[in-house]
Amino acid sequence: MPVDSRGPRFGAVITTVVLAVVLVTSGVSHPLAGWLLFAQTLVFAVGALAGLRYAPYGLIFRNLVRPRLGPPTATEPEAPPRFSQGVGMVFAGVGTIGFAAGLPVLGIVFAAFALAAAFLNAAFDYCLGCQLYLLIQRIRPAH
Repeated sequence: MPVDSRGPRFGAVITTVVLAVVLVTSGVSHPLAGWLLFAQTLVFAVGALAGLRYAPYGLIFRNLVRPRLGPPTATEPEAPPRFSQGVGMVFAGVGTIGFAAGLPVLGIVFAAFALAAAFLNAAFDYCLGCQLYLLIQRIRPAH
């Protein structure tokens, strides 16, 4: 199912802000940073496991933003950004475990990795997880 190309980028903008707040608050309050990163992990999980049509940031885009922008000029397959959500879920999940286990450095490092990927998409429309998906598809043996 194709998706409006602007939707994943919109989600990346929100994700960038959330993950930046995680890093800023990690120095002040590890529990707050951990809970916020856990919430972002859940957002990633919904997009990866249920599909982008159910992703919270996608719902905001589709219901509040897209009607003001008009129809999409470009669409893309759902699989690459959905895979990217899964990668984000893993990185944010490891970071969440780090904060919960009392290892804030682990939480900070993995939140920073996720932030870097989200920022690339938000600022430059370069989806690192999507590129990883495409690379895997190219090197995967044909059935």
